Amino acid sequence: MNDALRRYPALRAWLLLAPSFLWLLLFFIIPLGIIVVYSFLQRDVYGGVVWKWSLDNYRRVFDPLYFKTFLYSLWIAFLTAFFSLLFGYPLAYFIATRPEKTRNALVLALMIPFWTNFLVRTYAWLTLLRTNTGLINVWLMQWGLLDKPLPLFGNTFAITLGLVYGWMPDMILPIYAALEQIDHRLLEAAEDLYASGWQVFRRVIWPLSLPGVVAGTMLVFIPSLGAFVTPAILGGGKRLMIGNVITNQFLGAHDWPFGSALSVLMMAVMLLATLVYFRTGGDRAGQGGL
Repeated sequence: MNDALRRYPALRAWLLLAPSFLWLLLFFIIPLGIIVVYSFLQRDVYGGVVWKWSLDNYRRVFDPLYFKTFLYSLWIAFLTAFFSLLFGYPLAYFIATRPEKTRNALVLALMIPFWTNFLVRTYAWLTLLRTNTGLINVWLMQWGLLDKPLPLFGNTFAITLGLVYGWMPDMILPIYAALEQIDHRLLEAAEDLYASGWQVFRRVIWPLSLPGVVAGTMLVFIPSLGAFVTPAILGGGKRLMIGNVITNQFLGAHDWPFGSALSVLMMAVMLLATLVYFRTGGDRAGQGGL
């Protein structure tokens, strides 16, 4: 056997890849194939699946009721990525410019809260944002700063806040990694050439950190698009995203074919966003880092 492996290196490579390939085949490719096949089938009156091929499920996707929900999900994902970048970039820059021991401590402090279960942290926001019983409104009214509670729950603000809090590390860490690798001699050279602080950031720091920005944006945008736990809890049932609709189709309405069609559409949009990143943003980010 050893002689065969030495004689045929390609066989050795395939044997090394076999466990990973089987794992992907069983738990990714086959389930994904089932979803795609189900999306072309029909639901019977009892919630089962009729093996009759049709495009009706994909036509239903563009019904205004569902399509508006999908557009709303895109809007929430965009807001989440934007505010994560807006607040995460300064924090990543602050961490990257500290001494090494301080940097390690700050990164650890950033990660510790996120070791808690995501669902528990979402419910923690629920206790803060509720309209009548939330701690924020209760305290503000007790201090006499408000006459009536603020609408902090069951709206776009609450959902976006929960998602930004949940995915912020995925934005900060890639940016921090990119900023940490910047050669500070380049900054000193820019200052020697009488560049202002804003010019140093715009012409040196920002282009060199662009790979981290693009990677962080993708890591935040994609999971935010398919979020369903945060909208279900902080949306209060008033604001649903496409992830909630898909969950309801599988578990509530028992319409697996239509839920599969919605899932395929969402995966197609995520794949398109990833391809756009690699074809455009990824290339520019790589050029900016040279």
